[in-house]
Amino acid sequence: MTGRLGRIVRFGLVGVVNTGVYYGLYLLLGLVFPYLVAHVTAFVLAMVGSYFLNCYFTFRTPPSVRSFLLFPLSNVTNFVVTTAGLYALVTWLHVDQGIAPLLAAVVAIPFTFIIAQLVILGRPGPAAPLVREEERTS
Repeated sequence: MTGRLGRIVRFGLVGVVNTGVYYGLYLLLGLVFPYLVAHVTAFVLAMVGSYFLNCYFTFRTPPSVRSFLLFPLSNVTNFVVTTAGLYALVTWLHVDQGIAPLLAAVVAIPFTFIIAQLVILGRPGPAAPLVREEERTS
């Protein structure tokens, strides 16, 4: 699978792996730390793995120091939404701490893809100017 659709599918697969890594670490760390500390620590560790998987598998480009340092920007929205969602689900809606992070993560995925693509691949070139039909024929 190539092109944009292939990238989206590969990003989804990396997301599934990343979510599994995050969730496993969250549950493990939750045995020792409060749930928000476990969440933040697991999130950061999973993000490092996600960067390398996205470079090699999703976008098929070598990692660089620049994109590694910028990659957390692609997760800021994800982090804010999942953290706020986790807090709201656990504190206000009394959702189980074991299920809440999975529910909170779903909303941020499309935003993360768009920003990750920009960070890892760089900005797309300038778009060609639009030309009206009558200008093309003159």
